[in-house]
Amino acid sequence: MQIREADHSDIPGILGVLKASLGETSSKKTEEVWRYKHIENPFGESLVLVAEEDNKIIGVRAFMRWQWQRGEEVYSAFRAVDTATHPEHQGKGIFKKLTLKALDLGKQRGDHFVFNTPNSQSKPGYLKMGWKEVAKLKIELRALNPFKKNKQFAYQVQGKINSSENLLALFFEKQKKTNQLFTPKNIPYLTWRYINNPLQDYAVICNKEYFIAGYVKKRNKFKEFRLSEVISAANGKKDAKKAILNLAKASGAQVLSIAPATGIQFKAGIAGNFGPVLTYKAINLHAPELLNLENWTYSLGDLELF
Repeated sequence: MQIREADHSDIPGILGVLKASLGETSSKKTEEVWRYKHIENPFGESLVLVAEEDNKIIGVRAFMRWQWQRGEEVYSAFRAVDTATHPEHQGKGIFKKLTLKALDLGKQRGDHFVFNTPNSQSKPGYLKMGWKEVAKLKIELRALNPFKKNKQFAYQVQGKINSSENLLALFFEKQKKTNQLFTPKNIPYLTWRYINNPLQDYAVICNKEYFIAGYVKKRNKFKEFRLSEVISAANGKKDAKKAILNLAKASGAQVLSIAPATGIQFKAGIAGNFGPVLTYKAINLHAPELLNLENWTYSLGDLELF
């Protein structure tokens, strides 16, 4: 078995492994989606490793590049995302070998840490390789009309993204003063993450006072309107809150979810650790304080799977 870094010519073989391992229905597995996530990312191309036997790809491990910042310090991070082993080659420890090799390359190249929100099946494997649990993510929930019928929600972009440029600059300076970890955001990032995303349609409103991106997430017996991103100016919070409620009610969802760090609060809302578990693996960073969720400020879009 050979383990090596992938290049763009490996995409068809990688997609073949993902489809064979995970099926076609869990998420879109096309070259467009792969390029979007791992090549067009404004934070840089992903670190992608493949396992080969007889010149055929049998396993893949992708670390999506991300940035976090605290004060003036910018951290080169990875999101542990797409991984798969071909069903005919499972039981050979391919996932572990690929992951440990990726960590080794990250260490050599000066990257700082890896983070993700693994499900209950994959989390034990990460913990065995040195990942640490931070905490379940804090989320605020607000009930909407429980009797409103579900309906098809029309996703659209309202406004021009460039109108939010000054808002983002002010928000960036505000976040730097908190001394908490945050993802730096600009026009290219928001365009990539929410407007041009081929995996998920978002309802987006962008103007000088606020940027909002959300979508309807289907649960078993109800619908959740998830606010993946909410950035607002101090004098725009009232209008942002009104826009959020209008979107949520139009969606036909029964509950609204939002990260408490947005500063948008609802009288009828409740906040708690209702989200998935955030896990963390240091590479070239000694910062034990990052195992405390209070040192992270995040939107739901910073940490949700996509």
